[in-house]
Amino acid sequence: MDKLDDALAATECSAYLLYASSADADFRYLTGFQVSDPLLYLKKRGEAGMLVVPQMEYERAATESSAVPVTRAESGFLKFLDEEKDPWRALARTAVSLAGGGRVMVPKAFPYWLGKLLEEQTGVVADEHGVVRSMRAVKTSRELAAIRAAQQATETAMDVGISMIRRSTPKNGVLYFDDAPLTSGRVRTAMHAYLMERGYTARDTIVSCGKETAMPHRQGDGPLLENEPVVIDLFPQHDATGYHADMTRTVVKGEPSPEIAEMHAAVCEAVDLGESLIVAGVEGSAVHNAVVALFKEKGYESENKGFIHSLGHGVGLDVHEGPSLSPSGGPLEAGNVVTVEPGLYYPGIGGVRVENMGAVTQSGFDRFTAYTRDLIL
Repeated sequence: MDKLDDALAATECSAYLLYASSADADFRYLTGFQVSDPLLYLKKRGEAGMLVVPQMEYERAATESSAVPVTRAESGFLKFLDEEKDPWRALARTAVSLAGGGRVMVPKAFPYWLGKLLEEQTGVVADEHGVVRSMRAVKTSRELAAIRAAQQATETAMDVGISMIRRSTPKNGVLYFDDAPLTSGRVRTAMHAYLMERGYTARDTIVSCGKETAMPHRQGDGPLLENEPVVIDLFPQHDATGYHADMTRTVVKGEPSPEIAEMHAAVCEAVDLGESLIVAGVEGSAVHNAVVALFKEKGYESENKGFIHSLGHGVGLDVHEGPSLSPSGGPLEAGNVVTVEPGLYYPGIGGVRVENMGAVTQSGFDRFTAYTRDLIL
């Protein structure tokens, strides 16, 4: 928590406040607590964080949360509620009372109305630089182990989907599996079911095919086709730890077009280049720009078509978090977990993306992803 204490000292704030549920990655990081309804978290400078919980959640919070649980009665909230008759005003008074006076720091995503009520009673400073997000970007050994485990489960689930495509039979250009058309939905459901049985939840999984692969985030719909690219992008979250993995593969059942085959070869070369350049201290922008230069050398554009997204991003409690391998990416630190996911996309032809994930170290890139990149099944 040293970074958070330093930020409070630099802004002359007495405490840091959050009002969120565990759907908010900052809240889950600071509390280690899973809860559906928003709760007040407060950390005074130099002290452990505290979590204001209903009485019914106190014992669970005492067992599961890394923050110190305080009941609503102990925090003063129930007394303030009796006086104010408005839960928002009572919550603001509770926060000011627990902070012990002085300005408070809040994240930029803090609820507007609660922030406004706090401003009536004390100074409020926005965390402009995202200090908690920067803390989350550097993983501990425990976090790295959780992400490695998520990646292993993701690779096996990916193989469930790709094996269905490999074992399919083409009929008039459409792939069939168990005497029925093999659709994006069937592949997606099979991967999701595998992950669910192992304590992971996958959402918005991409299984796109043919010309729709030229849209990077097109989830895909309908039957998969022979001789056409299938892009599978899978990024599940472990229910217990909250940590994600993220990987993408592009495959073809049959013979890809020359354009797709050449794009895939170029993307794989870009993955290798990106991974070779990652090391603590290097700028994320430098890694991204090196891949842009490689694609240009091979005749592929960037920005409007071709390579139209960033090279990579951080992964953790959010599937997209800091740092970034992008035109604005800053220096990488040991302990960052990042993806390397170059892609090429051309309307009328299709798209190709290959994505690996690993940790930044003082000596290079520790790749977690071990799954094959073979294009043709």
